[in-house]
Parts: sequence; structure tokens; C-alpha cells
Amino acid sequence: MISLIYSAAINGIDANLIEIETYISSGMPVFSIVGLPDAAVKESRDRVVAALKNSGFDFPSKKITVNLAPADIKKEGGAFDLPIALGILSSCGKIGKEKLKHFCAAGELALDGSIRKVKGVLPIALGLNKNGIEKFIVPFSNRQEAAVAKNVNVYSFKNLSDVVKFINGEIMPEPFVYDTGEVGEFFESEYDFADIKGQLAVKRAAEIAAAGSHNMIMSGPPGSGKTMIAKRIPGILPPMSFDESVETTKIWSALGHNFSGGLIKQRTFRNPHHTASAVALAGGGNYPRPGEVSLAHNGVLFLDEFAEFRRDALEILRQPLEDKCISVSRAKNSITFPASFMLVAAMNPCPCGNLGHREKQCVCNPYQVQKYRNKISGPLLDRIDMHIEVPALKVSELAQMNSSGESSSEIRKRVINAREKQSFRLKKSKIYANSQMNVKDIKKFCVLDAKAEETLKTAIERLNFSARAYDRILKVARTIADLENSETIKSGHIAEAVQYRSFDR
Repeated sequence: MISLIYSAAINGIDANLIEIETYISSGMPVFSIVGLPDAAVKESRDRVVAALKNSGFDFPSKKITVNLAPADIKKEGGAFDLPIALGILSSCGKIGKEKLKHFCAAGELALDGSIRKVKGVLPIALGLNKNGIEKFIVPFSNRQEAAVAKNVNVYSFKNLSDVVKFINGEIMPEPFVYDTGEVGEFFESEYDFADIKGQLAVKRAAEIAAAGSHNMIMSGPPGSGKTMIAKRIPGILPPMSFDESVETTKIWSALGHNFSGGLIKQRTFRNPHHTASAVALAGGGNYPRPGEVSLAHNGVLFLDEFAEFRRDALEILRQPLEDKCISVSRAKNSITFPASFMLVAAMNPCPCGNLGHREKQCVCNPYQVQKYRNKISGPLLDRIDMHIEVPALKVSELAQMNSSGESSSEIRKRVINAREKQSFRLKKSKIYANSQMNVKDIKKFCVLDAKAEETLKTAIERLNFSARAYDRILKVARTIADLENSETIKSGHIAEAVQYRSFDR
């Protein structure tokens, strides 16, 4: 007797629908699972046997074959335990075959029959919409995450016996409904711009970067406040929309992370160590998994000690900075992960860190300084919108410990106002920030007055900027104009944007 139920295998951050066929025939008692299962799936045989017996069901002493189709897709993890157990019960006549084939199920079974949470529930639920399956059985701990998907009826259970009663119609629970009312609210950060003394020019640059989601790199001696400023940038970014929350949660769900409330509602801030490899940043493995650039999707990727990262690790940033996604190709598979993040980088001006310091003397020779800076290639710097020099603080600024600067909440109001203008302007292009504009958008929305055109022309000729830097200057100038509620880009906006290309000069 053959039974059929659906489950899913995670492929990158998406899910492939898997048909689980169970066939019980006479012969020697053998329990085999075929269809390219990994070790965790093969071990489900012992978990399923114990769970069925401890849930009050008899395990058949016959030949059992479980086929996971398609056979050429790798199946990983313990999420197949529950559908395999249900398939065996259906083949034994404990569950109607016609009822079972309308369900998708995912869950790891404990030996006592209880159901443990699994990874990738949100990608699976979102994928079911495309496959026309409307009923999804999940562990109780995954119910909020699964219910984020629309047009899918989510039923959550704590143990196997309740699932069987539900499918047989003995109990009739209502589908779990997730309330997303809190998405879009802002969560106060523990880091506040009011804590930063001095550095008004750098704080202004951080505000512009946040308002337009521009990438920025800060260069300055140790202790000048680069890391402090970077950690406070998420606190002035606009709150996440529902779609952004779903996109971000989908990535983390594929890695097995669960969150209270089912959704990530705060923008992520990733701060990998400078010893991180190219694979750690980009993602990869035999079966590619998301890396740091994808975990920072819709948030901030902060790379401290930028010049200390390995050259190959830094160069992988080129594609995501340009395309807002990254393609990871391996011999067995090729996956494209989303990677729309705001890059914030910080570095010292030289190996000793004291070049340009007001009080300390640099001990590096010109060759050492040039070699240090050459670790960051020109094409990579070209893709970073804003280059900021962070000077060492004066003693008078450090002494102002009792005075308080402008708070993050005040800056955030201006940033949100500028983002709302951008969202309205760019809604037909399906983007939300000036940094994402393409060439057509730049021509359409970056309108310069006569004086601004002359200022830009003079700057390009004298400083020999590249074509890419030209576009970056226009995008930053558009953001500066939005912060000042100006429909056209003026000469002052261009002049300030040009100042933020210090590494090109």
C-alpha cells in the first residue's frame, strides 16, 4: 500500500517541494529511506520507530520503503521525521490516504513522540503558496514563523498523536493566525548619538548615509570614534516594513534561527571579525548557505579594521555592492542570495594609525602607508558612496563630558522624512532609497540647477573622478537635497557630496 504526503527541502533560502512516498510490503522487516538523504535523514528511522511506539501505535514488522522525490535533490535535517511517520501510519491504514495528500508537514520527532522545532519553516510556507498546497503542519514552536506566509493554513502541534487525530478529523483546531501589528514600529537602540562628543562633520555624514542607504568608509586614528558612530547608525535608520521583515527572517530561518514573534523586526547589524574568510562573508559550502553579506540584508554590515581583511574577502563585496545580491556557484549547485545592505567600513590611515594625528607622530614610511592603503582596491572604493575622514578628538571636545549632543531620535526624524520622499518618488521603480537608483533613475530624478551643473563639471575635471564616482556623487547630492526638502539639486549639495569622495582625490 502506497501513501503520499508532502514536505520540503531547503535550497539556499528557498524550499523545494518534496513528495514522500511510503510503501509497505511483505518480506523481511527492513526500513529503508531512499532519495539522496543525508546522515540526519537516515537516522530518522530510529526516531520514527521510537516515536510511533511511544505514541501508542504499532510499528509494522514488514518491509518499509520511503522514497523522497525528486531523487536528485539533497535532503538534510530532521524535518522529514514527522511526514515519514505519517506516511507509515497511512500505509498501515491508520490515516486515510486521500486526506494525507493534501498536507505538507515538517517536524523533528523526539523519542517520546513530541515534535521539536526545525529550521526553514518560513521559506517552506512561502513556497507552498506557489505549489497550491494550503495546509501546513508544523511544530508548535514554529507556528508564528510559518503563519507569516499568506494563503496557507498553519496547524501547529506538540506531539504526533494529536497530528493523527487532526488528520482523521477527531479534533478540529483552527488555523493559527499571526498578528503582525507590531511590524513597522521602531525599537530604541542602546546606542545613542547623544553619547558622541564633537565629530559634527562625521555625524552629519552618517545622517546622510542613513537617509539614502549609502555605503560609507571612515578613516581615522584609533580612538577617534569610528566604531561608536557605526554602532549608532542602526538607531537612526527607518523601521522595517513588513516585506523587509519577511525577507530578512527568511534568510535567518534557513539557517535555523527562530525569533520571538516569528519575525525579525529590527534591522540587523553584522560586525564580522577581520579574520573572516571570503566564504564567511559571501556564503558557500558544498550546499551553499548565506554569508555575512546576506545576514545583513536590509540592515548594516560593519567591517572594522577594513584594511586588515584578506584581499579576496574584500573583493567579493563588489557584486553585492553593485547588484544587491550575491551569486554563490559550486560544482553541485548555484544559488543567488539577497544582499541589500548598507556597508559601513572603518580603517586606520596607516599601519600605526597616527598619520595626520594632531599630537602623535606617525612612524610609518611612505612605502608602508601606500602598501597598507593598496589593500583596498580602487574598484572597491569606487563602489563606496562616501569616504569620510575622522580626525582625532581635541582635548576640549573630550572635556565636554557633561554636555549632550543631538540624540538619535532627533536625527531619525529627519532620516525618516527623507526616506518617505524617496519611497514616494521611486515607488514605480520598486526601490526605496537613493543608493539603489540606476542610470535611468538618476537621469530622471537627479535634476541639477545651472550652478550645480557647473560645480559638478568643475569637480569632475579637476579631481578626475570615474564615471561610477560621478553617479555616486549625484545620488549622495540627491539625498542631501531630500534632507533639506529641496526638489532640485543645488550647488551646495554637489559641493558637499564631492567632499565625501576624499579617497579619490
